[in-house]
Amino acid sequence: MKDVFGVEGKITVVTGGGTGIGIAIAREFAVRGAPVLIASRNAAHLEPVRDEIRKLGGTCEMFVVDVRDATKCDAMITEAVRLYGRLDVMINNHGGSITTPSLNLSPNGWRAVVAINLDGTFFCSKAAARQFIAQNAGGCIINLSSTSGVHGSSTMLPYAASKAGVIKLTESHAGEWGRYGIRVNCIAPGPVTTEGAAERIWPNEEVKQMMLRSRALGRFGTVEDVAYPCVFLASEAASWISGATLVIDGGNIRPAEIVQMGL
Repeated sequence: MKDVFGVEGKITVVTGGGTGIGIAIAREFAVRGAPVLIASRNAAHLEPVRDEIRKLGGTCEMFVVDVRDATKCDAMITEAVRLYGRLDVMINNHGGSITTPSLNLSPNGWRAVVAINLDGTFFCSKAAARQFIAQNAGGCIINLSSTSGVHGSSTMLPYAASKAGVIKLTESHAGEWGRYGIRVNCIAPGPVTTEGAAERIWPNEEVKQMMLRSRALGRFGTVEDVAYPCVFLASEAASWISGATLVIDGGNIRPAEIVQMGL
């Protein structure tokens, strides 16, 4: 019986694959039989992830890329095809943020975050789509946005704006490339416990508890909570899903509701 939820044999590229959520995504695909190419700007981050995945029995290679450079993104896809013969899944997981009020944000700071999050997603998607079209067998692109891209953020303005752009880029590419059998979807995670999350999301215990109370399920997300839906969206079980944004946030309780519920 065919496993429509499986990703075995699907050649997968994961950007931001050397840290946090990207590690979990790459690992979950690899242990399910998907050959993976992990990519990031920092080779020192990628090497231990590659080695860990190989120890688990998975197939994994690495590629150093700055997603702000379109030619490097093209080279990344070329390398995946050189290594594995084709491409099936492109996961744009890379991201960057700056936490500062708008009035303190420099033009360079704004441009840097937007270039990584939005330009990089466009460049990687374009490179992958060209390969999918050349193969004439469809393909899958999964973009990582954020609930900040859905609701906005008063502390990470360029991050929220660029992640909102990723959602609309997802919808636009799904419409443009659907005729080639290319599915493009988006995942928007809420607060996930990753290394460095404390500094970015909850700078003190008071903020952390307030954010925890805002989750209907009463906990923060794990990296696996994001990786598993990526596996689903890449599988045949999601073959009629395209242009969708899946919000994964443990259930968002609005501030007024928190007060009413006595939390």
